[in-house]
Amino acid sequence: MSTELVKRLLFVPFDQLSRQRGILQSAEPATDRIVFIQNDVFIRSRKWHRQRLFFLLSSARHFAEELRAQGFTVDWIRAETIGDTLRRHAQDCGNLEIWATHPSSFAMLEALESCGAQLVENDFFLTARAQFDEWASSQKTFTMENFYRRQRTRLNLLMEGEKPVGGAWNFDADNRLPPPKNHHYEAPLHFISDDIDADVRREIDEMGDALWGTISDGAWATTRVDALKQLNFFVDTHLAEFGPYEDAMPAESWAVHHSLLSPYLNNGLLLASEVIAAVIARFEKGDIPLSSCEGFVRQVIGWREYINGMYWFLGRDYSAHNSLNATTNLLPVLHNPASTQMNCVRSIVTDLQERAWVHHIPRLMVLSNLALLTGVNPREFLDWMRESFIDAADWVMVPNVVGMGLHADGGRLMTKPYAAGGAYISRMSNYCKSCAYNPKIRTGDDACPFTTLYWDFLDRHRDEFSKNHRMAQQVRGIDRLSDLEEVRIRARTVIAGLSAGEI
Repeated sequence: MSTELVKRLLFVPFDQLSRQRGILQSAEPATDRIVFIQNDVFIRSRKWHRQRLFFLLSSARHFAEELRAQGFTVDWIRAETIGDTLRRHAQDCGNLEIWATHPSSFAMLEALESCGAQLVENDFFLTARAQFDEWASSQKTFTMENFYRRQRTRLNLLMEGEKPVGGAWNFDADNRLPPPKNHHYEAPLHFISDDIDADVRREIDEMGDALWGTISDGAWATTRVDALKQLNFFVDTHLAEFGPYEDAMPAESWAVHHSLLSPYLNNGLLLASEVIAAVIARFEKGDIPLSSCEGFVRQVIGWREYINGMYWFLGRDYSAHNSLNATTNLLPVLHNPASTQMNCVRSIVTDLQERAWVHHIPRLMVLSNLALLTGVNPREFLDWMRESFIDAADWVMVPNVVGMGLHADGGRLMTKPYAAGGAYISRMSNYCKSCAYNPKIRTGDDACPFTTLYWDFLDRHRDEFSKNHRMAQQVRGIDRLSDLEEVRIRARTVIAGLSAGEI
């Protein structure tokens, strides 16, 4: 290839691994040179989960090799910066113009702006940012359900003319079943590692104790071919029961009937449009419950698009909010599950430790709930979530943690905090049956820490929550407690014990 013909240097971050979207749609081997940058300073600056780091690096290296096989000149650079490295590399390659897709985080946007990159619109999502901003600017409150209904109509999904299929927009009430007894959970797919995977694993092993967690052999795909296998496996094997059990937390299955597609959607190996098309096509065969199909579609075209839109709409300073003045340091149990007798927390963090993934209810109603009730500093918990989950991205975690999980934005995103005691966990899981603590009691040494902390949390924030019409009834419940002072004392003991890794 003559270097005289090359005009553009195309930068591909590790979360835009697609030829069908973004800047690579228009790429040609004769005129474009492609660059990936492995930011070693960023990698060394955080206590990453090994599985998360492995997935990001291996998927990107596989994609780089696929581009080389298509005839592209592809550079893989290990550097300490993004912007300066791109600028220097573009000069070294003959003063090429730097082009990229609009990135998925404010930090990457700043880096690309600093080197004068030309940006094309990010079309990895189904909703353009201008479309979302137009919707959000017209809202008094940012109710996701309103956005979701607009999405259904705009995208013409599960619609009969202007009305929703089945006569209702949302079948969430049908999708809240607890774990069934003696239920069969099909084993997740197992993926075969190759030489690229092995090389990345050796590199990660050399980082030693700077990281946490383990790499689960075969749990996650690192190529588009295998990601497509996971999509087909989900629609054929798990879609039918996804709906009723999407909130269930059975101890005997880490995957339940979830799709396990979020990592591939979030790094570009799968596209939201093709995932939705596959699910709709499977539903139209006639043997998939509408509640399961609608529930999954809502997660993708509703919640996922909503969270991405709100990340950009709320702005780069949103992540700094701490309206509840939470100051507790990150709890040791979040890196060391063996340090607690709380069976739900121990089991869920163990699953996370082994595979860098648990589904949305353990994330929200156990992990985030624990951080909320104990007053963990939102910045510390946000950093841990970004470092620990295989599907983490800035746009995913900032609204989910700051707005939904920890209610740190004062209710701008969610009108009430997602706080719950042990009763919710007992209802939606089978962890409590073999736990040292009793979810039905709030005081005493064997009281469930979640139950104790729930009432103490409401008590601590009584003034703020009494003004919230969705919280008023819960706050009034404090006045009916005859053992409130005992709850306060027990809560201080629990928080101190969790902070010391002893509860």
